Amino acid sequence: MTANNNSSPQTTGKLVGITPQGLYSKCVALANNLWWSWHPEVISLFRSLDPIRWRQLGHNPIALLHEFTPERLEIRAAELVLYTRIDQAYRRMTEYMTARTTWARRNVGVLGSQPVAYFSLEFGIHESVPIYSGGLGVLSGDHIKSASGLGVPLVAIGLFYNQGYFKQHLDIEGWQQEEYIDTPVQFLPLESATDQKGNKVTVEVQTRSGTIYAKVRQLHVGRVRLLLLDTDLEENQQQDRQLTSRLYGGDNRTRIRQEIVSGIGGVRALEALGIRAGVYHLNEGHNAFAILEATRLRMERDGKSFDQAASEIAQKTVFTTHTPVPAGHDRFDSSLIDEHLGPLREQLGIDHGHLMALGRVDPSNSHETFCMTVLGLKMSRYANAVASLHGVVSRKMWHGLWPQLPEEKVPIGHITNGVHVPSWMAWQFNTLLERHMPTSWSAESYDPKEWEAVHDIDPGEFWETHCALKNLLVAFVRRRVSRQCRRRGEADDVIDRARTILDPQALTIGFGRRFATYKRATLVLNQIERMARICNDPDRPVQFIFAGKAHPADKPGKEFIQTIANLRNDPQFANRFVFIEDYDINVCRHMVQGVDVWLNTPRRPLEASGTSGMKAVLNGGLNLSILDGWWAEAYDGTNGFAISRGTSHTDDTVTDKRDAESLFDVLEHEVVPLYYDIDEHGLPMKWIERMMSSVSSLAWRFSAHRMVADYTTDAYLPAAGGTSCKVER
Repeated sequence: MTANNNSSPQTTGKLVGITPQGLYSKCVALANNLWWSWHPEVISLFRSLDPIRWRQLGHNPIALLHEFTPERLEIRAAELVLYTRIDQAYRRMTEYMTARTTWARRNVGVLGSQPVAYFSLEFGIHESVPIYSGGLGVLSGDHIKSASGLGVPLVAIGLFYNQGYFKQHLDIEGWQQEEYIDTPVQFLPLESATDQKGNKVTVEVQTRSGTIYAKVRQLHVGRVRLLLLDTDLEENQQQDRQLTSRLYGGDNRTRIRQEIVSGIGGVRALEALGIRAGVYHLNEGHNAFAILEATRLRMERDGKSFDQAASEIAQKTVFTTHTPVPAGHDRFDSSLIDEHLGPLREQLGIDHGHLMALGRVDPSNSHETFCMTVLGLKMSRYANAVASLHGVVSRKMWHGLWPQLPEEKVPIGHITNGVHVPSWMAWQFNTLLERHMPTSWSAESYDPKEWEAVHDIDPGEFWETHCALKNLLVAFVRRRVSRQCRRRGEADDVIDRARTILDPQALTIGFGRRFATYKRATLVLNQIERMARICNDPDRPVQFIFAGKAHPADKPGKEFIQTIANLRNDPQFANRFVFIEDYDINVCRHMVQGVDVWLNTPRRPLEASGTSGMKAVLNGGLNLSILDGWWAEAYDGTNGFAISRGTSHTDDTVTDKRDAESLFDVLEHEVVPLYYDIDEHGLPMKWIERMMSSVSSLAWRFSAHRMVADYTTDAYLPAAGGTSCKVER
């Protein structure tokens, strides 16, 4: 009788004929396409190789694989029986990349020969690729992930920041400290972009003070190619070598130089790579100079005048505005425009006054600065805000560009933002849905009919899944906060208490976003004694988890952080208010997947859209929000909670007082009682019903697949020569 061989293919799962190098190559191929970042089974595969190092390395598979030789990987794969899982993941990615049938091919085939060029100053795809700061970047990342999923032919263009945005730490006094760290480029899925002859592509942008050079890097996000321009080249002056090192750093001169590199340089990168864009989509005004360079190319190629070429390029341009306050739009004075756009202006054959007029609301006002948003609005076929209410605000803000029209006829429409479902839905929740939803639900995540089956899920199973995610969040917070205490050199007893903070049974409310003052993170402290009573009710306790960064120059925002963070020293709130440092995609993911309630308290109507609350929806979390941004069109009375009545006083002090009173009233009389209304089976049935209503009514509607489908049919397709846009000029 043959002895059992523990290393046989049947025991180890090893695939016949595969070598250690072949196995390693498949893992590297998976790591080099960010497709893995929204596939839980592939993430689990990498984590299995070394769970501790996976966490320490920031969930970076390339950095993790760098610590393995092919032989060591084979041994580890044998120990964990990973051969089949690796092979299956590789085959799934290959099938995805080569699929012939996609939504876009069925619906908008014309884009296949003339792809969308999508410009954004930041892209938040995964925490291991830190080239984003917050909401705008994460939206851009979700946009290109869904474009990939739908098969929309799209090339994305941005900048490569080798220090990204700052790392946030709080000192012992709760004050935000910023630290910039060089990203280990060798551990990113980056490669040099090459032209059709295999040459590495470098672009040049001329200014009156010298030429700026940028190398073109690229990474793959599923089917989408993301081009990133990097000015860290020896040919550049030292200040220009640092130009793309940090996101949103420096003064106005730094900003305009970044924007000519991303806009003008981005179009030149497309040209050098032989990519003829059929549509230019400018995500915010930062990249509006791209329109001028595209116009120059059209003039050069077809012998057109500036007016002819500009008109034709405008017909191919889609412009999205995100900022509902005038101060948030980039503006440059006349001298900066002449220094940086002078050479391009001369090639366009227009004088300085003409160029400045393109960026002015009043072309004849020589004292008005050049506004990037005005340039984008004037030189695009289709312009949109990012929520219905934001559309109203934007039409009012920019009415001066079309004074002859009634305000409601100003040609700025809206396409409400959405989030990439596979990236933000916890795998536990996804597994629950897969057992009960139609087989096509994940592919058709923007179809409302697919989500009706949520109500067929057993309430106990639904609640159990949520509670499991909440426990994971509590464990995560305890790890992070105890680490924060150790870094600050706090006493052992403080660190020990941090390891036990939060009660997994208590109503848990999350707040995670940029700490701009208009977002009013401290509104919950408006009535401090009342909040203490709410938090410390022995039968119905409430606890809060906060996270977010303030801009380095925003002192009031930093003071908000300090106020909340230092509540840990107040006996009334020591175990009820927690602040997590260094808010990023990873922290956000844990929070939106585990909280009971997502809190949003902007001063209406200053929240253009907001997407974090949409992510909470995907995991059963309920929103408690001012009726602003996306929530103004999402709330129906059964799918969450509303603060105030959707109005604002002319006096901000009155608005804040009124909104705070409403917040406390809703907490005390709606949120807390509903959460703690437990039936004989230990289930908060009315709360679960509201969770199900939230998921079924909102998950499809605020998905990035729906958003990208809207952009494609309403904006991209008409710009590429299809049917008319919803809002056309």
